[in-house]
Amino acid sequence: MTLSLFDQFLSPVVCWIPLVAIAIMLPWILFPSPTTRWVNNRNLTSQNWFLGQSTSQIFSPINPGGHKWAILLSSLLIFLTTMNTAGLLPYTFTPTSQLSINMGFAGALWMGIVILGMRTQPTHSLGHLLPEGAPALLTPVLVIIETISLFIRPIALGVRLTANLTAGHLLIQLTSTATLALLTIMPITAIFTGVLLFLLALLEAAVALIQAYVFILLLSLYLQENV
Repeated sequence: MTLSLFDQFLSPVVCWIPLVAIAIMLPWILFPSPTTRWVNNRNLTSQNWFLGQSTSQIFSPINPGGHKWAILLSSLLIFLTTMNTAGLLPYTFTPTSQLSINMGFAGALWMGIVILGMRTQPTHSLGHLLPEGAPALLTPVLVIIETISLFIRPIALGVRLTANLTAGHLLIQLTSTATLALLTIMPITAIFTGVLLFLLALLEAAVALIQAYVFILLLSLYLQENV
């Protein structure tokens, strides 16, 4: 029973070919592309509106020097949104439920932001390790604590996204298994669990969108500290 619950998080393999590579490449096909039409279609218009709104919300508090990251973070936002929501479809695989993939994104981007801050304004970046007005006796302890919290940031980013998606998928699978088991025994109870399953699916879709946005928002906050 325990193994069957977590089988959905295993990377599927067909003829010794891991399908996770195909799943990761799929969102890039859905990205908006230039067109020669005078008027955009509904799909391109909605994508442009979504990109414009999300980019303006994320980069409004950031200095103009950090706007160079807009294309990278906006592309990552669409990528994570597509990956998270595509995993809710039947017979699909969610690559962002794998901790290694999320840690790869979080670690690489966090390291790039830290290096950028050290190159452009090293005094300001190192100043975050010691809060202003701290007592002199607590200075070594505070520096150690702030340094540990700095290195925990990419771990928290990756674990947060993985944990939220994994918990939602497990809850949906447990509820669907209970619905099927109760369908022949207690049909009335199965109807209530079916309604609960539908509400959980809606909640998981919202969580998939929110977690992608939170991932990019936290990266933008880290970028704001170093730009």
